[in-house]
Amino acid sequence: MLFTDLGLSEPILRAIAEEGYTTPTPIQEKSIPAVLKGGDLLAAAQTGTGKTAGFTLPILQRLTSSSKTGTGKRQLRVLILTPTRELAAQVQESVLTYGKHTGLKSAVIFGGVGANPQIKAIQAGLDILVATPGRLLDLMSQKCVSLEHIEILVLDEADRMLDMGFLRDIKKILAALPKQRQNLLFSATFSTEIKALADGLLNSPALIEVARSNSANEAIAQLIHPVDRTQKHPLLAHLITSNAWKQVLVFTRTKHGANKLVTQLEKDGITSMAIHGNKSQSARTKALAEFKDGKITVLVATDIAARGIDIDQLPHVVNYDLPNVSEDYVHRIGRTGRAGSNGVAVSLVCVDEHQMLRDIEKLIKQKLPQEVIAGFEPDPNAVAQPIQLRSQQHQQQSRKPRPSTGGAGGGTAKPSSGRPTTRRSSPPKKSFSR
Repeated sequence: MLFTDLGLSEPILRAIAEEGYTTPTPIQEKSIPAVLKGGDLLAAAQTGTGKTAGFTLPILQRLTSSSKTGTGKRQLRVLILTPTRELAAQVQESVLTYGKHTGLKSAVIFGGVGANPQIKAIQAGLDILVATPGRLLDLMSQKCVSLEHIEILVLDEADRMLDMGFLRDIKKILAALPKQRQNLLFSATFSTEIKALADGLLNSPALIEVARSNSANEAIAQLIHPVDRTQKHPLLAHLITSNAWKQVLVFTRTKHGANKLVTQLEKDGITSMAIHGNKSQSARTKALAEFKDGKITVLVATDIAARGIDIDQLPHVVNYDLPNVSEDYVHRIGRTGRAGSNGVAVSLVCVDEHQMLRDIEKLIKQKLPQEVIAGFEPDPNAVAQPIQLRSQQHQQQSRKPRPSTGGAGGGTAKPSSGRPTTRRSSPPKKSFSR
């Protein structure tokens, strides 16, 4: 099947062709007709399957085919909610790319940057708004945005929004929307929480699921390198230099670990930058842009900060630390092996992480191959140490007696949730993953 078979208009097809795409991915082939029918949709699709275009393209089609005429200001008709700034920017990029010949207006809003330019864009009149929940609620409270004319709502990566504690914000936003609207919910998994959200939000939805939610892409070669915890950084540097890796996305468990690893790699002469929740939006944008452009070799990320990273033909993903949650392993490695290209996912596993590895293998229902690198053999007598989550560290620190300062003291930090914060040389005929 080709995009020309899916009922899309000439301006949209022209934009797709200008990007060099002709063939839809499986999620696009299924979701585009479903969205065009106007009904609700519940779709399970992992990162890199092309889900963004799976809802962007038919939304553009629906808006152009029912275009509002008249000389008045545009009314906001589509709201797309995403969990992170990076993903919001990626979705807006897709809207701009494939809607460039339609005359539709869109904007993206998220926190971490000034609100005034975002307010001006909304006041100028929009058809589509891409937003993170927090910034949207801020502007709603200031009466800067009205949702009373919304016709289509998209919840993108809804599972991650729930993981990040956005359920209350989502409910507040839903309460401000018209009751009659089309709802599209995209999630990497159909968890119990997602099903509960869908039951309360969707009306007789079409159901689409591409690939098993807990399976890894077969185009990804997965490999475990056993190593002592103190030798992880030297081994990573060795792998990058000896194999001449040019673009490597590395995952750490914590923000502190990401910063420390960047400092170590820079001392090795390996250009690196970190992306995590403590970085400003401008720093995160700069790091991602330089990584995409090949100006830096290594981008070190935490799980939440990495959501929305969308890079064509990313060759290498490294789990410097295994994730606390097994499902995050599948999300991490899914950033390579996209759109038909091959990828390599390497995990550096010390004795502390053996149980995590067993949990991951149980989840994906396969035993991962292991290879010990000469010169980095792990100590067979090493004893596992418990991996302390930041929430546990906070609890322990809060129990320690604090020295009297004679003053009122500062504010109390909130305990962490225990989880870390946070495209193309191509053949003429291809499917795409944006």
